[in-house]
Amino acid sequence: MYGTTHGKKRAGVLAASLSGLLLAALPALPAHAATAATTPANTGFESGTTGWPAYSAAGQNAASFTEAGGHTGSTRLSHWSASAYKVETYQYLTGLTDGTYTLSAWVRSGGGQNAAYIALRNCGSTEQRTDLPPTANGAWIRLVTSVKVTGGSCTISLNSDAHAGEWANFDDIAFTPGATGLTVKGGDLSTLPKNEAHGAVYRSASGTAGDAMSLLKSAGMNYVRLKVWVNPADGYNNKAHVLAMAKRAKALGMKTLVDFHYSDAWADPGKQNKPAAWAGHGYAQLRTDVYNHTYDVLGALKAQGTTADMVQIGNETNAGMLWPEGSTDNWSQLAGLLTSGANAAKAVSSGTKVALHLAKGGDNAGTRWWFDNAVAYGVPFDVIALSYYGYWHGPLNDLQTNLDDAAARYGKPVLVAETAYAHTLADADGLENNIATADQLVSGYPATPAGQAANLRDVMNVVEAVPGGRGLGAVYWEPAWTAVGGSGWDPADPASGNAWENQALFGYDTKLLPAANWFSHR
Repeated sequence: MYGTTHGKKRAGVLAASLSGLLLAALPALPAHAATAATTPANTGFESGTTGWPAYSAAGQNAASFTEAGGHTGSTRLSHWSASAYKVETYQYLTGLTDGTYTLSAWVRSGGGQNAAYIALRNCGSTEQRTDLPPTANGAWIRLVTSVKVTGGSCTISLNSDAHAGEWANFDDIAFTPGATGLTVKGGDLSTLPKNEAHGAVYRSASGTAGDAMSLLKSAGMNYVRLKVWVNPADGYNNKAHVLAMAKRAKALGMKTLVDFHYSDAWADPGKQNKPAAWAGHGYAQLRTDVYNHTYDVLGALKAQGTTADMVQIGNETNAGMLWPEGSTDNWSQLAGLLTSGANAAKAVSSGTKVALHLAKGGDNAGTRWWFDNAVAYGVPFDVIALSYYGYWHGPLNDLQTNLDDAAARYGKPVLVAETAYAHTLADADGLENNIATADQLVSGYPATPAGQAANLRDVMNVVEAVPGGRGLGAVYWEPAWTAVGGSGWDPADPASGNAWENQALFGYDTKLLPAANWFSHR
């Protein structure tokens, strides 16, 4: 297994037993109980556990030890025991200048613990923690958490509350001035008006009926993503509905991300069909079409006092848009179309951020290829937007690698513009769900409300850890698209069903699910 050698190579095990409460309830530790310094000691555990005492109220300190197999060096800290255990490994820092600090750590975990997290506590403000994701593939993930220090001291805390045989690894700890956080904690509510028109009901977690957007806002959502189709058959997701939804978002103090598909229906990696009104247009006319359509919608938003905060020029344009003219087989023409949309957005409002969007969350090579071309052809953009669904786009470490590399390579902030996960495998409307069988689930994340919440939590934590504060945030895809007759996926077929209701953030009982609480976490 990836976690530990089960004690065969343990080094530097600390056996000192301290009295008091455990983990979250731990009291402030005295300075003499650990290294007293303004910077952490032995951050790579190359000197065993020097500077890192262990604490367990039950005397299980031996569950914290160092062994071979570090993230960068030769040694790592491991938490493991053949019996159930609770243990904290900590380091107490003093002499700090008051201000905000960020803890960074490389971690991995087999998952399944009652709790496993990094934390900053006893810092003169509320404890801050970040949970370890399950990383059964053995890959390391970098996590961060920030806290405001007042009083000059703070405790770095590495924690496990685990069943027998469960493991966690920690390495390359850093504690530096500065803060982290997410600017975008959003949801795509494009289908909400159609759902409401067909009688959808939404309730808070406690069962109180309410408006879905308001309920999500109360949970911490601060961005509303709205897709735009040119002339959809059902009349939804058009300019008029986007304007109305933007007004609702503005009234709640939420920002808007407008997602142009440049189609009459779904545009995604497998289809980028022209709107019927543009069907006979060649490349030159399509450039004008893109500019005029983009300017028209965004100009109307500005005129009603709801200027778009961000705009996507195309949706999941892995292979281009407006096929065949805008295919990636002809990058110069794709670049021209993208540039037309970006220029229109900036002509309406120079402050609107322009995002280019791919469905390549875990595909670093594919992301590089696409954005290298975009840069080479001079396409203007402000944000790199990626879809990431763990069941399609690989493990979290692949997402982290891609986000980190894209942010550094192009010098731009990165956004997970779409993500979601199942809260159940049950079907509510007779149409097979996108995640329909157990073998499609991501290891460590069951199709339960808790599994869905953990998946969103961990995606957001990976985005937050992008270096240089370039991780903007994440947008949950269609959290309010619950199963309601008449509100199906096909705008041309009123009888079509919803293949997504098991991934909404409202359960089949219409109540808000626990995953929504993570919008307010950062």
